[in-house]
Amino acid sequence: MGGAIPAPAPTVTPAAGRPLRLQRALGSLPGFGLSLGITISCLSLIVLIPLSGLVWKTASLGATELLHAVLSPRALAAYRLSFGAALIAGSVNVVFGLILAWVLTRYDFPGRQIVDAAIDLPFALPTAVAGIALTTLYVEQGWLGRFLEPHGIKVAFAPAGVAVAMIFVGLPFVIRTVQPVLMDLDVHMEEAAATLGASRLYTLRKVIVPAVLPAAMTGFALAFARAVGEYGSVVFISGNMPGRTEIAPLLIVTKLEQFDYGGATAVALVMLVLSFVMLLVVNLLQSTVRR
Repeated sequence: MGGAIPAPAPTVTPAAGRPLRLQRALGSLPGFGLSLGITISCLSLIVLIPLSGLVWKTASLGATELLHAVLSPRALAAYRLSFGAALIAGSVNVVFGLILAWVLTRYDFPGRQIVDAAIDLPFALPTAVAGIALTTLYVEQGWLGRFLEPHGIKVAFAPAGVAVAMIFVGLPFVIRTVQPVLMDLDVHMEEAAATLGASRLYTLRKVIVPAVLPAAMTGFALAFARAVGEYGSVVFISGNMPGRTEIAPLLIVTKLEQFDYGGATAVALVMLVLSFVMLLVVNLLQSTVRR
């Protein structure tokens, strides 16, 4: 009866004029305003301002010059080769990247660490060195070309060589994106599925693939983006024949060497728009899969 009355619990009230939800969001990161300002400044200096200059330079062209630059037969052939080979390379990398990531994650074998380290070689190796090495392998008298050429399979100085070079530079992106997901995937889920009578194929479709698919799509997007903009490793093995084996980045460099800056920026803008659309579609599909 005569005991002390407990003090009421303190209440948290939002700052004057600021909703509590917004206050919590801003308070979750110390120095939010400063961090946001630095982020926007860096993004503007590195990405937005250069891309704005690209758009501004392209806009200085007349309608006739713009259409001639972006819709010429040479430019259209370069678009088809760059994006077509990049799609093929990304698809191949997803399949074999998943297999390699699975082997490295689930099996222990002699030389595993060497194979794991060799996967990162395309990251560290200069792309020109990769292009020269691939060309040496696949030319008519190369180690692999001498077996392929007699059967009518031409890789060096052909569109197939462009795809091979893009596969080489894009494979690590898929492996390194999928590998952590496979490492975190609980093996007991597979054991439980097997205990309940599920076949290996059913376990693969219902347990493993849904968990790995978002990461695989991310790896595909990274490999595709790297392949579309690849130059050093492709320029040697492609042969650079206009209309046949000339990629869009090489066409841009050629126009710059001819002092056709407007035409170069126009082709670059088309590459930018098409790449953004492709990556946007991949991200939308990835969001749908995660749901």
